[in-house]
Amino acid sequence: MTDTAAPRLSQLAHGGGCGCKIAPSVLQAILRDQPLAAAFPQLLVGNAESDDAAVWQVDDKTCVIATTDFFMPMVDDPHAFGRIAAANAISDIYAMGGRPIMALAIVGMPINVLPHDTIGQVLAGGASICAEAGIPVAGGHSIDSVEPIYGLAVIGLVSPENLRRNGGAQPGDALILTKGLGVGIYSAAIKKDALDQAGIDEMIASATLLNRIGMELAADPRVRAITDVTGFGILGHGLEMARASGCALALEYAALPLLTRADELAGQGFVTGASGRNWASYGAEVTLAPGLPDHAQALLTDPQTSGGLLIAVAPEAAGTTLARIRAAGYPLASIVGRATEGAGIRVA
Repeated sequence: MTDTAAPRLSQLAHGGGCGCKIAPSVLQAILRDQPLAAAFPQLLVGNAESDDAAVWQVDDKTCVIATTDFFMPMVDDPHAFGRIAAANAISDIYAMGGRPIMALAIVGMPINVLPHDTIGQVLAGGASICAEAGIPVAGGHSIDSVEPIYGLAVIGLVSPENLRRNGGAQPGDALILTKGLGVGIYSAAIKKDALDQAGIDEMIASATLLNRIGMELAADPRVRAITDVTGFGILGHGLEMARASGCALALEYAALPLLTRADELAGQGFVTGASGRNWASYGAEVTLAPGLPDHAQALLTDPQTSGGLLIAVAPEAAGTTLARIRAAGYPLASIVGRATEGAGIRVA
């Protein structure tokens, strides 16, 4: 097959990026009867928690973090697809406060549909992000599949005192989001050829920006909880933080950072199917203030592929922490709300 006959990557997938994730309520039903790994005292974080990665304590000084993440393409550039998928997988290590040390590739490709050099570009893109993170792609596994799939299993290390979970937020804590929302909305526009190259470039730049700031912030005891915002949207991952922390979150809609055209495109109806599934799964725990735009729900549930970190930080450290994050290369980082007494999420 020649390159001119090769199909667009995004057209080979029924969904793209973290929009492929199973809806939260469906996932909970599937996992409900699965055995929990509660009999292993060294397993500090496992499948009993809705956290970003598993954590195994080796000794008093070292914990191993393990995670895996993979999905189908939401862009047509194969090198960019590999970079986005790799950054998204490595993010789980940073969200736990850890330092990644190596990765294994997960590859499923329609071998008789895509040119082999296209598949090679996907792998090269993933390897380039791993190089930016300072880790090798040390191996992996590949299959011939109907749809293109790529991702990584990633191993990292963290000291017990620097381990950060999605729980731990306290009422009064400030909430910081490090990247703009709208990746799923942009990907929906890409599938319909409705996003210009500037928009595509903006989305790729955001999705390939490593969340390494999580590793640095975890050394600060005033940073109490961290999670990355991916397929369940800011509301879904915010609810996981609220539940794990035993508190509520209050978000300010106007304070949420957005990609440049996210509001415009959401208002025009460029929304992924995952957005509706997300709301159906957890909307009962969310209160939206009257007067928000009609498309606010779409933005709040928008699945983020390699999105930013949601960070709960002691209120007295909010300003200095935000300044530190922005200085580290996250210009859209913003204080988006606070933790409060109660349960669920309120958006004003």
